[in-house]
Amino acid sequence: MVSVITAEKPVLRKGNNHHQESGIDFNFLKKAFFTLRSVSHPLRKKILHLLEEHRRLAVTEIYVKLRVPQSVASQHLSVLRASGTVRTEREGKFVYYSLNKGRVLEIAHLIEELAEAEA
Repeated sequence: MVSVITAEKPVLRKGNNHHQESGIDFNFLKKAFFTLRSVSHPLRKKILHLLEEHRRLAVTEIYVKLRVPQSVASQHLSVLRASGTVRTEREGKFVYYSLNKGRVLEIAHLIEELAEAEA
């Protein structure tokens, strides 16, 4: 999977093309928006907290702990996988989810960059 955000890529760029007249890399911001949106949903926040607490859980454990239907948990886990926020590991017929701490650090870095860009 291609990384949605890299910690090294700046939000602001100096450039003269028409997409960057304001100095903002809009492609980067679009990807950043997707990532931030993926972790901002209340149920996905709960999933992230569970994974932080338990380190690794199967989808069954996640939906039981959250008391939601399996299809709902799977749908939200899919969004988190697409943003790279969680990792998967297959063992036989079970798929285990864990927090991608590198991605979480990238998100924190992104928020700092966006806050600095606003200042």
